[in-house]
Amino acid sequence: MKKINNIFLKKKILIYGLGKSGISTYNFLRQKAEVYLFDDNVLNNFRLNKKNLSYSKILKSDFDFIIISPGIDSSKCRLSKYLKQNYYKIYTDLDVFYSFFNNDSVTITGTNGKSTTAKLIYDVLRDQKKDVRLVGNIGNPVLSEKKITKKTFFVIEASSYQLDYSKIFKSKYSVILNITPDHIERHKSFKNYIEAKFSLLNSQTKQSVAFVKGNDPVINKKLRKNKYKQKIIKINTSSTPKLFEKINNKYFLSFGNRENLIFVLKICQILKLKREKLLKTINKFKGLKYRQQIIFDSNYLSIINDSKSTSLASSENLLKNLKSVYWILCGIPKKGDKFNLTKYHCKNFKVYIIGNYYKQFSKNFKNKLTTKKFDNLKHTLNQIFKEIKNNKKEKNTILFSPAGASFDNFKNFEERGFYFNQTIKKYLNAKQ
Repeated sequence: MKKINNIFLKKKILIYGLGKSGISTYNFLRQKAEVYLFDDNVLNNFRLNKKNLSYSKILKSDFDFIIISPGIDSSKCRLSKYLKQNYYKIYTDLDVFYSFFNNDSVTITGTNGKSTTAKLIYDVLRDQKKDVRLVGNIGNPVLSEKKITKKTFFVIEASSYQLDYSKIFKSKYSVILNITPDHIERHKSFKNYIEAKFSLLNSQTKQSVAFVKGNDPVINKKLRKNKYKQKIIKINTSSTPKLFEKINNKYFLSFGNRENLIFVLKICQILKLKREKLLKTINKFKGLKYRQQIIFDSNYLSIINDSKSTSLASSENLLKNLKSVYWILCGIPKKGDKFNLTKYHCKNFKVYIIGNYYKQFSKNFKNKLTTKKFDNLKHTLNQIFKEIKNNKKEKNTILFSPAGASFDNFKNFEERGFYFNQTIKKYLNAKQ
């Protein structure tokens, strides 16, 4: 891959946002450039005593570059006016990484399935004795990695926020798993969200390879409108590869994880990895916490923790494979989100909505599903177990797939997922 001249060396740089990625960027650049720091949270500005600037000093300063954390919304943050005036100076830690290293990487984006796909590719490469690093939204910030050699291979999970801000980052292998409406409140429109995802393909060279979902209407429409330099491999996720006959792992029975696996198999084929070792890794893969995680399984009941679900589209991927479902939703619904499963497909589903967004959620299920409103998880589970007690003719599934952001009551989806697991544990112990 062609290398650009390093643009960050000995420059005056503002790092905006002092979370994990901001701190790692500071540690990486502090001896390579003149680095200053700022965070909207005043307390964070005292975490690193050196080079912190006040709000008023920043407005009077002239920087060569502004490295911004992905979580910062440039239109709503404290420096919004300043960023608007200097938007051409905004870069990300991915840009810094690309300017200093010339390593091969596979960068994965999409609305759903990014983390699972990234972790599985990482496990496969690690088991084949490759020097591989798992970074980005999953794992460590890319600039926190140490002992990087020319052979080090990066598996990067990239969000639409990172890609939207990035300007020079390129990846030899890029992946768009799927695209459905998400983060519209941040990107302002579905079109802008699509553009952010496709910036990963726009940046690639002729020597690169892109893997995209070939049966995704949004992706296909975008591909028809643009010409791309790189090799594009369209993956039909509705077609089952022959290798599936040798896969014996319940984790990949769900619709979404099956699609993720189809992508991984094709990527591994292009990377020319050993098939027997690949199959061993796939068959022992246990998935990630709070992502379609089976936390209880018996002859009559399965309980699944899918706290990672923050949209109806992500929940649908799991629901397509389930029958007799008691589906628990909560959190903050996504703007523009829609429920696309048919009434016929939902005939054995019951919906339980917790929290203050009952009306927003329930309008998506009109004429398809009956919904019930609850104040908390404990009352919801009491009702569900009462109903299950009278319905042991077939196997039932309690699905905690919130389809909404967690910020109404929880710091993140991990905290929400942990809370659900603990509540279920207490409930089942009390019933014994």
